[in-house]
Amino acid sequence: MDYRSLGKCGTNVSVLSLGGWTTFGESVQDRQLTQSIIRYAYDAGINFFDIADIYAIGESERMMGEVLREFPRHTLVISSKVFWPMSDDINDRGLSRKHIMESIDKSLQRIGTDYLDIYFCHRYDENTPVEETCRAMDDLIHQGKILYWGTSEWTGDQLREALDICERYNLYKPQVEQPHYNLLVWEKMHTDVIPTAEDNGLGLVIWSPLASGVLTGKYDNGIPDDTRLARMDWLRNRFEGDASSPFERVKVLKSITDELGITRAQLAMAWTIRRTSISSAITGATKLEQLQENLKVLALQIDEAVWAQVDSLMGIQ
Repeated sequence: MDYRSLGKCGTNVSVLSLGGWTTFGESVQDRQLTQSIIRYAYDAGINFFDIADIYAIGESERMMGEVLREFPRHTLVISSKVFWPMSDDINDRGLSRKHIMESIDKSLQRIGTDYLDIYFCHRYDENTPVEETCRAMDDLIHQGKILYWGTSEWTGDQLREALDICERYNLYKPQVEQPHYNLLVWEKMHTDVIPTAEDNGLGLVIWSPLASGVLTGKYDNGIPDDTRLARMDWLRNRFEGDASSPFERVKVLKSITDELGITRAQLAMAWTIRRTSISSAITGATKLEQLQENLKVLALQIDEAVWAQVDSLMGIQ
């Protein structure tokens, strides 16, 4: 396993990490298989485990926490998130001080840990002053409930706003951003988020490096009933509404991967982590074989000429 720092801070995370979005805590995933996947990941050197309160409405935190408690706490980097509504109550959502302070205790209890290594603001909150959010996160660090705080899906301008406020009031700054980034979703990252992160020493931990499975090629012949795109209308609409035909572009990659003797999933994962400013790529698995295939990426050696060909085929600049 390779390890990289979270930006300029001293904590290191495995370049491949394991997440619980749409996998752990859902009915499609039985508890015994969940436990075997997490244990295999840990034994393979993965130390970063990413969860969120909204994943299966707390069940993902509970299920992952049950297994993570088996391991020495100092060997783990555990993250969770706050923002999305957890009930119908008007204040049980967003990045207000009230919601943050109440949510952290619930997440810690579900996971079964005294602190989180990283606590992410799961989205930008248009209804809460950024200073309020920054001060709440700073207080959680002083209370020992979190070690670092971060953001997810924030723009460069939003990140700079938070960084400027923290600098002005001597607050702990966000240390890491978690963006959507892969061979199909890259433009905002290349023009906005990555430059902002690199200029300010922020780590980047990527979600959906395989574009929710689209980059594996399993949708070449349509959308099977038992897949993520079939279950999630908003996700399916995102790809089906793309005028650039992402499914067709993914098919083109097969000629490259066949020549290299690897899968399209491995190529896509390797492309994501080849940039040194990426601290970790968060992988998901509903089968142990999927995790095992992802881990093979660490041994790949791919020439720059191949990457240039991939970028050209995918229209990446």
